[in-house]
Amino acid sequence: MVTLLALAAPAAAADSGKSLYAANCSTCHGSIGEGNGMRGPTLRNVGARAADFYLRTGYMPLEDPGRQPTRSRVLFSEQDVRRLVAYVGSLGHGPVIPHPQPSRGTVSVGQKLFADHCAGCHQIVGEGGYVTGARVPPLEDATDRQVAEAVRIGPYLMPRFSKTQLTDRDLNSLIAYIDYAKHPDDAGGWALGHLGPWPEGMVTWFLAAAALVGLCVVIGKRLPS
Repeated sequence: MVTLLALAAPAAAADSGKSLYAANCSTCHGSIGEGNGMRGPTLRNVGARAADFYLRTGYMPLEDPGRQPTRSRVLFSEQDVRRLVAYVGSLGHGPVIPHPQPSRGTVSVGQKLFADHCAGCHQIVGEGGYVTGARVPPLEDATDRQVAEAVRIGPYLMPRFSKTQLTDRDLNSLIAYIDYAKHPDDAGGWALGHLGPWPEGMVTWFLAAAALVGLCVVIGKRLPS
């Protein structure tokens, strides 16, 4: 009886999510997830993982299919999100929602993995930035599950990392470092927004310029008129 109830719950959620999908998603993704040319890709076999990521980050629904999705307010209630995710997940045999365990990872290992695979775009402490043709979002609002989903999905221009490239164990360490980077221990002093070396250089030049101006003033006062 317990097994039958466990199987019936996702099926019921998928059925109730079908009407939500028809009202909010079918225009771009097709009436049964088959896609609609340039407006939206197929959702068959993308699984619950992709649906969960795009809905919970507010990336979808997207007002203009030609624009890059950006994190925004989630437009659906928690119950409706679950219904939509269940319905999209029923459109084939795609991957399920991941459940990372960063507590099993190692921050130092994650820092190296992040430096090797992510920092080129996201900066070493996940503050985001710009690359050709896209904006790179900061990771301060990303949950552990959303990071795990993004790594496997590769949203927009972000590369997708398979389990061969980054194992689940690696992913746990990567997320552990991202969680640390949200509130790092700035033992060196002034963090300057964690934006990297350029604000440090600007501050250095500012202090140097002030010192030079002060030196010129002192020299000018000592010179005889």
